[in-house]
Amino acid sequence: MLHAEGLFLRSGKVRDLYRLDDERLLLVASDRISAFDVVLPTPIPDKGRVLTGLSRFWFAGTAGIVANHLLGSDPAALPPELLADPAVAAELRGRMIVGRRADVLPVECVVRGYLAGSGWKEYHATGEVCGIELPPGLRESERLPEPVFTPAWKAPAGTHDENIPFAAVADLVGHEVAVRVREASFALYRHGAATCEGAGIILADTKFEFGIDPATGGLLLVDEVLTPDSSRFWDAATYEPGRAQASYDKQFVRDWLEAQPWDKTAPGPELPPEVVAGTRARYVEAFERITGASFARYLEEDVIAR
Repeated sequence: MLHAEGLFLRSGKVRDLYRLDDERLLLVASDRISAFDVVLPTPIPDKGRVLTGLSRFWFAGTAGIVANHLLGSDPAALPPELLADPAVAAELRGRMIVGRRADVLPVECVVRGYLAGSGWKEYHATGEVCGIELPPGLRESERLPEPVFTPAWKAPAGTHDENIPFAAVADLVGHEVAVRVREASFALYRHGAATCEGAGIILADTKFEFGIDPATGGLLLVDEVLTPDSSRFWDAATYEPGRAQASYDKQFVRDWLEAQPWDKTAPGPELPPEVVAGTRARYVEAFERITGASFARYLEEDVIAR
């Protein structure tokens, strides 16, 4: 996408990362979608802009809880040599952020407020979720008595992340930092759940990523936050414990994949047009309901406004 020889750092499952200078990174959200730790061959149109727009909304709303890496989102502020092709600036609008560099912690900070997905499967088998004992008799999708912190070790690309106990987090990052990220994760989840509740959406679970600002030693919320890629969003109007729920996230893709003859290794199957369209519609609806803004206007003006 960019004429950025020497600046490109790496591509993740969704984002491409560039080094602007010693203090700033450029993160560009693509339309790639992953499931079961495999990047699928079929993109979801405008998905990267949904993720970026929602993250910008949440970064602004949670800055009082924990600092974040967001410095800007305007392509015009990038070095001119990166934008030799005018089409590049247009493609970047709505899907890029400039972020403060951080020493990213090797832990995904997952908070679960409801019993779903792999958490439900584990509870059904053992009565626990990631080593945390839960009350007996809970149903699929049931709200937990209190949110639980179920972190995961961020495995190398091509391998599966591994759920780990809090003690292992402390071993990886130090006890003090582990406590800070756990407390920040709970605070962010509660803020997100309350905001989503006002929009008629249940935030069932989500994951956060953090880094340490090398200049100050402060904690920074990084990557994305409270998006359909990193969260499980349900429609509150149709919520009913005891079954799987209608969702505004990539569970729609996962459900289709689970019915395919696929061993969950790369390359994944091509997604049919109806799954692509259905996924895009769910992502856009999540954006509009949570932010109260028009996604069409966001596409046109790169503005998140009601």
